Formats: sequence, structure tokens, C-alpha cells
Amino acid sequence: MDTEDRMDTEDRMDIAETLSLVGHVFDDGRLDEIDAVFTADVVYDMSALGMPVVHGIDGAREAARQMGAHGPVAHLVTNVVIARGGDEEALVDSKGLMLMRDNTVGVVVNHDVVRRGPAGWRIARRVIVPAGSAS
Repeated sequence: MDTEDRMDTEDRMDIAETLSLVGHVFDDGRLDEIDAVFTADVVYDMSALGMPVVHGIDGAREAARQMGAHGPVAHLVTNVVIARGGDEEALVDSKGLMLMRDNTVGVVVNHDVVRRGPAGWRIARRVIVPAGSAS
């Protein structure tokens, strides 16, 4: 990832906080707050994990509802690396840990495009791949 372009500290913190908030929203079942982390036209691609590509906030809510008790108990994000893509958009890679109900832990890599809008930074596109796979 190209890290030559630099963002100011406030933008970097806001982006990292948005990524962290994803876990709180999903893990706490606060699906009415998904628009705090995703753009209205979000594309959430989990196809590398054998899951669907989800489109839009309503699609993300429905996917979370369908996953229900089969989904992770906790989503944790770490190793956030932000590259500047422009004044209103950035590319972000992060590692994700998911604690499952059977106490196993899954590890993924999140490839995000985040976009600045009137309400702040939101994820516009997320592609999740298993850790260790070619990305």
C-alpha cells in the first residue's frame, strides 16, 4: 500500500475510529447505527470467505440479521494502515480478529475504501480476505 501521501492526524484518527466502531455496531446488535460506519452505497465483499457480496446499508443490515447467532461474538480491528487516495477518499488495510461462539478465532484482512461525507469518514467498499491469502 502506498503510504507516501500523508493525511492529517485528525483524519487518520477519525478513519481508525470508524473502523473500530464497526465491531461495536455489529457485536452489540445496533443495526440501526450501520450508517455511522458505512456509506449508503457501501459494497461489502465477503466472497473470499464463501459469503455474499452485500450492497447498501439495507443489504448490510439484512446480512447481519441472517447471520444472527452464527456470526462472531466480537470483531476486533488492528494494524490499521492508511494511504491517502485523495482529499475525500482513502485506502485502508487492517487486520481483523473475530471471536466465534465456540471460542475459536478467525483472522482476516480488510481492504477498505473510505470516503469523507457530511457526517465524516465512512466505509464505501470493504473486501475481506482470509489472512495469509494473496490480496
